[in-house]
This record gives sequence, C-alpha cells and structure tokens, in this order.
Amino acid sequence: MEISDKPGKDEAAPSFKFIGNVHGDEPVGRELLIRLANWLCDNYMKDSLAMMIVKHVHLHILPTMNPDGFALRRRGNANNVDLNRDFPDQFYPLNDRLESRQPETRAIMNWVKERRFTASASLHGGALVANYPWDGSQDTRKEYVACPDDKTFRYMANVYSHSHYNMSLSKEFEGGITNGAFWYPIYGGMQDWNYIHGGCFELTLEISDVKWPKSIELPILWEYNRLSMLNLVASLLKAGIHGRILSSQGGHPLPAAVKVEGIDYTVFATRTLGDYHRLLAPRESYEVVASMPGFQSKRTRVVVEDEVTSLDFILIPEGEDSVKQDEILNNYICSCGGKDKLELVEFLRGTHFEIYLFIFIVVVFLFYLLKRKKMF
Repeated sequence: MEISDKPGKDEAAPSFKFIGNVHGDEPVGRELLIRLANWLCDNYMKDSLAMMIVKHVHLHILPTMNPDGFALRRRGNANNVDLNRDFPDQFYPLNDRLESRQPETRAIMNWVKERRFTASASLHGGALVANYPWDGSQDTRKEYVACPDDKTFRYMANVYSHSHYNMSLSKEFEGGITNGAFWYPIYGGMQDWNYIHGGCFELTLEISDVKWPKSIELPILWEYNRLSMLNLVASLLKAGIHGRILSSQGGHPLPAAVKVEGIDYTVFATRTLGDYHRLLAPRESYEVVASMPGFQSKRTRVVVEDEVTSLDFILIPEGEDSVKQDEILNNYICSCGGKDKLELVEFLRGTHFEIYLFIFIVVVFLFYLLKRKKMF
C-alpha cells in the first residue's frame, strides 16, 4: 500500500517503507501495519501528525513479506528458508549466489532498486528493542560494529524507543536500543542490505516480547507502538538535509552524488527530479559535497537543527566561466527568496538569453530612430 496525497506520482519528497511479518511466526507487525494504514486514512485532515505524513512523505506499507510462513505458523517461508538470512551480505560472500535467492527476497530487492526509499523499518517479535546496523561482524564475534552513519541510526532508534510506551525503560537494552552485532551477529539480514545497496536507512524493530500473542492484546500493542511508528516516519521531515541538484544549463535535474565529509557513505539524487534526502543526526555541523562527472563539485557547511534543512545545489559543467555565473545566481537567490526563484533564473540564463538580447537591441534601435525623427 502507498499512502500519500499524490500516490503513484513522482514528487521531491522522501519515501518511507514499513515491512511486517518477515518471519511467519511473528505476526504482530502484520496486524499493526494494517491498523496504521487505517488510522492514517481515518485521521487525515483531523490529526496534524497524520496530515504532515500524508502530505509530505510517500509512505509504503507491506503488511506481510512471508504469507506462506504465516499460514504455516513457522519462521521460514514455503521452502522453510529464513528470509532475514537470505540477502547478500558484506561479511558472508556465500549469500551472493543469485540462484539460491528466495522469491520474497528477490521481490524486496527489486522493489528497493525501483523505488528509492529514504528510510525503512521491519517489524519483528520476540523482544522489545530498536536494532540498528551493523548486524554482523567480520569474525562472527559478538561486538559493537558501527556503520558509517552510526550517530544517525542511534538517533532514529531513540526516536522509536522514546516514543514507545515502555521500550526505553528496558533493563536488558540501555535506552531500548541496540547495535545488531553487539546483541547477536546475523548474516544475510535485510537491514544491512538496505543501507549498503539501497541507500535506505533501515531499522529492525522488535515490538512484542511474545511472538504470537492472543488477539485481545492487539489493541494494547497498537497503542504502545502507534506514536513510535508515526514519529519514526515524521523524523524524515525533522532531521537531515533535503534539496534538489540542478544543472546551470537550463535547470535540468542531475542524479548527482551527495557526500558528507567524514562519513563514508553516498546518497544519490533522483534522475527525474534531482531531489535527494540525506538523513543526519541533529544539532551537528556538516560539510556537504555535491558532485557528478562532467560538472564542477560544490561544497558547503550547514548546521542541522531539530528541523529539516533545505539545501539546493546548482552544478556548472566543467570548462564554463563558473565564477561569474555563480556570483550572479547566488546574489539573486539570496536577495529574492532562494529556491522559488531558481527556475526563473535558469530560464533567463538558458538558451532564451540570445532571444532577449536580440529584442533588447531592436528596441534600442527603434528608440533611437524615434528620437531622431523628433529632432528633425
């Protein structure tokens, strides 16, 4: 399911996905995601948080990734394969064999590659904790293995944990969050694959101590997790930097790379709109670089607060008179309101400039003739 005020349409907006029932014998996520979809639709135009999510995020919901396992009440799929051990893994090359990939795994991988998600969460049962990368370690030891965006993942995990009824009060996990490899290493997990290959920041959420609770407990579990689920999606609009990357020649969108100095990770802008969405922990200063082959790189320093920071880039093709163009563009954007004037500036600076120059010369010439006629 996709929930948005413009479902199925390309927008310069972040996308979030929820996946439930990865393990067939953990159905709580499946039930809560159906309740989440209903709640958002019922409360749109009534609740400010629901309205913000529907208007500014493309939310995708997959209630069950493993319907066969659910029907059989077992962990694995119809082939009895654990789907959360079936993805390609950086520490376990044996998982790279395509011929052994399960159909559910292939479907998720294709989905992520077709639709660029900003962030994601999969819902599990059997514990109460928000788990973040990395899930595995180089030597299979149980130890804290941090990914490049460890600080941002800790922020996301804390958003969920502290919005939950009692997850942050856990005696087993400090603050109700944990690094995956520090808890217990796994290999072939969906979480790490999303981050490495999909450009998607994914959490693994353990939302119920009991894997298959009684149905009468579902309303309580929903109330315990409702605000956490909503706040995690809304965090896309409250953390990091978002913007568009355009060419100085006509304002065309560019699928450029966005990197943050000191963090070994790259986010790419979309080809259709040139929009990018880079999650970052708030209350920090970052130096951001936008680059693309054939264009001059741009860098700038920003301070990310508790609200999302808008940051657009205009990249100039290599070999052009970049200093003069940059000075004109930056002065115009600063004095006229920035992003809203961008398209007008590019229109005036594009291929239409010669037409305007010709018209200007004709008008001056006619004015000269008219003045000369009056003199005689």
